[in-house]
Amino acid sequence: MKTVCDIYRSSRDDEMYLYVDKREGLQRVPEKLLELFGQPRHVMTMLLTPEKKLGRANAAKVLDEIGERGFYLQMPPVVDSEMSGIAAQNSKLQR
Repeated sequence: MKTVCDIYRSSRDDEMYLYVDKREGLQRVPEKLLELFGQPRHVMTMLLTPEKKLGRANAAKVLDEIGERGFYLQMPPVVDSEMSGIAAQNSKLQR
């Protein structure tokens, strides 16, 4: 299975993305999700196959969810408070 996907970035969170079938666009994305997502900003169009390597998602799962629900929502990575503190300290040391 392969699909031509449009990928959109959230206007509210730089690391949140929506993957949709290019032919359907955002038609099947629930209105409530679009409200929370903010203004969708088109990032790219790509041919997605189950074997495709993606940065933070499993391509086969993305394709399955697009087929079943009409979209795949990639959430930002979870950062715990301890790791955030370490990152902030490292940033200060590098200045």
